[in-house]
Amino acid sequence: MAEHDLKPATVTVGGRRLAIEDIVAIATARRRVTLCGDPSWRARIQRGADLLRERLASGATVYGVTTGYGDACVVDVPMELVEALPLQLTRYHGCGMGAYLSDEETLAVIAARLTSLAYGVSGVRPVLLERLADLINHRVLPRIPSEGSVGASGDLTPLSYVAAALVGEREVSFDGALCDARDAWTTLGQAPLSLAPKEGLALMNGTAVMTGLACLAFARAEHLTRLACRLTALATVALDGRAAHFDPFIFDAKPHAGQSEAAAFIRADLAGRPDTPGHRLQDRYSIRCAPHVIGVARDALSWIRRDVENELNSANDNPLIDPDSGDVYHGGNFYGGHIAFAMDALKTAVANLADLMDRQFALIVDDKFSNGLPRNLSGASRERAPINHGFKAVQISSSAWTAEALKLTMPASVFSRSTEAHNQDKVSMGTIAARDCLRVLTLTEQVAAAHTLATVQAVRLRLALNPATRIPAPLRTFIDSVSEASPFVDEDRPLEADLRALLARISGRALMKGGRAHD
Repeated sequence: MAEHDLKPATVTVGGRRLAIEDIVAIATARRRVTLCGDPSWRARIQRGADLLRERLASGATVYGVTTGYGDACVVDVPMELVEALPLQLTRYHGCGMGAYLSDEETLAVIAARLTSLAYGVSGVRPVLLERLADLINHRVLPRIPSEGSVGASGDLTPLSYVAAALVGEREVSFDGALCDARDAWTTLGQAPLSLAPKEGLALMNGTAVMTGLACLAFARAEHLTRLACRLTALATVALDGRAAHFDPFIFDAKPHAGQSEAAAFIRADLAGRPDTPGHRLQDRYSIRCAPHVIGVARDALSWIRRDVENELNSANDNPLIDPDSGDVYHGGNFYGGHIAFAMDALKTAVANLADLMDRQFALIVDDKFSNGLPRNLSGASRERAPINHGFKAVQISSSAWTAEALKLTMPASVFSRSTEAHNQDKVSMGTIAARDCLRVLTLTEQVAAAHTLATVQAVRLRLALNPATRIPAPLRTFIDSVSEASPFVDEDRPLEADLRALLARISGRALMKGGRAHD
């Protein structure tokens, strides 16, 4: 039996509100999904599909069912072609380009689409939801190109690859290899799905790609804020700085919740450290004002969670069908404006974390500002010091990653383009914003990996200078954890492998213990 068939933990979809952590667990911890077992929920889903059939039988006009799509909504589709229309939609949108989404990203996308359709107003059959669950549980993962969505009318082109996988077309990743989707279904003992009227549109006309990516981005950003707090505490020790900068009196006097929370994290990591004025009465801004920088991101995460989870738990296709009254509503819930703005904001807040960490890094490697630490944090002996350069090159690379992250903060949401014969004449660009945010997160995690290695080296050098230096328990545990994978740098050595190993722990939210990451 394949490994993915052995996971016991499940996330229930349908009849309940999902959290970001549920999507992240499905995507990163490979949690299985199960559909709601309440018969009334399943009956409601079926009722929507039955009502759509009834409207078709009565000769009613329904967008995307008896009409063409988009600007072609004025084109009537003959009844004998209505059943063929959904498959046509999936096929002509098979024009994505760019890098393929990772397995984790693909799982998050499918989970987001399943959650939206389980809301119960999309007019799809229960079997469609079951097959989406099969994609997750059996890890039949469509290869989804990342580029080609303008974020309204939803993520049409990338989601066409999910629809295509269900009908047995295009390539999927299955059991560790690429194969035709039809072959994967054959292996599972099932026939590809035949889409009913509107089901192609329901699968594709939504915000699942940007929303799934936003869930992953949120979790990584939250972890980074906690790591930035810890690295600030470490840098304070390394620089022989002042814990008094994080006293609660200061933050009670300016009561931004995220700022106070960040200060509390730093304060906890410095607990027990004596606060005698050291080399300076006031540490430089990148240390003293760190809670004010990190706090912006912490506060942003609160409303970003609200907006992402609202989008996740919404019906965001068109048209919508009231399964109780049978009324059909034509609207624009596929517009991804809230996700677009949230991701534009988050990438800016995260890039500021990169800048903060890079500035702290610059202080500790520079012997003019590091309060007695060796130049470039070199651990070489006095005799070998002239030819050793420690973390000089790592800091240069960190500066490059920071610059690239800052460059990418240009908001995507303001770059709406009129497309599709001016039917889609105002679009969200939400998926581009989400992709940008993920790239900024990767760059910032690279900065964090570099800063982590450097601050751990710096604290160990501080201890060598002054063995009486007080290292609070949380920081000592953290130092030991990092040092196990990356030993003290005495003689220069390539650090790429150390950085990559640490980056994997950071991007997987495994470096900080006690955070909100769900494994």
